[in-house]
Parts: sequence; structure tokens; C-alpha cells
Amino acid sequence: MATEEQYQLVTFQLGEELYGVDIMDVKEIVRLQNVRVIPNAPYYVEGIINLRGEIIPIIDLHKRFRIEALASDESDFEGGFIILNIEGNKMGIIIDKVARVVTVKGEDVKEPPQMISGIGSEYIEGVIREETGYLIMLNIRKLFNAKELQKIIEMK
Repeated sequence: MATEEQYQLVTFQLGEELYGVDIMDVKEIVRLQNVRVIPNAPYYVEGIINLRGEIIPIIDLHKRFRIEALASDESDFEGGFIILNIEGNKMGIIIDKVARVVTVKGEDVKEPPQMISGIGSEYIEGVIREETGYLIMLNIRKLFNAKELQKIIEMK
């Protein structure tokens, strides 16, 4: 019996698109809170938060990918941060809305087109077709090059 590769993804909305990251890279999901701005930080770094005594840099993927934030009124706002563990370092990404955890078969993951909503294909692991559209599987290890990652880590 051959075992098929499967992925468990934490999915979230960013602008109009649905994205997913490997559940093994997710430390936790936290509600939106005040972010302290850091002077001279890269344009896509929103700042830092103090999460139970740990300083965590917060990345704005809207800015990184040049995506408009999802328009919503405050009453139904379900945004927050997904705290990721990248190479042993924690960092948060701002999301518009948490979706759910899904299991995806490896055979359903297709090669990404060259350009999706302005996001370079280098950040994308694959694309999964769903009834309502597409789920874009991000490769968090490629979101930042080594120099950018080092700069983000040094902000703590």
C-alpha cells in the first residue's frame, strides 16, 4: 500500500485570496493587539509585540505582497496574528481572517503560475483548486532571504 503525501495547512484570508501555511510551522494564532513601531525597520515590518514576555516581530504580508487589506467593518473583524516558527525564530504575520485547518493531498497541489495577485511565485509552494477558488500554499522559508531574516531577528 503506497502512502500518499498529505499536508495539514492553517488557512487564512489576506485581501481577497485564501492562503495556507504548514501547520508544523505555526506556533499559535493570537488576536490582534497593539504593535509597537520600530524606527528604521524594513517597510513590511509592522513592529513588535510582547507575547507573554517574549518579543515577537510582526510582518505585514499586505505590504510584503502589495495586497489591499480585506475591507470589513470593525464588528465582524476577525483578524489577528499567526505566530510562525521560522528556523527557530518566532515572528508573527498579520492576517485578515483565520479560515480553518485543512488536509490537502499532495496530488492536489499544483505548480504555481508565475504571478498570482502580485505575489512572486518564489513565495508559493503550490496552488490547490477549491470549489470557491484557489488556496495558495505559502513557503514561509522563502518569504525572507537570509539577510532580511537576520535584520528581523535583530529587532527583538
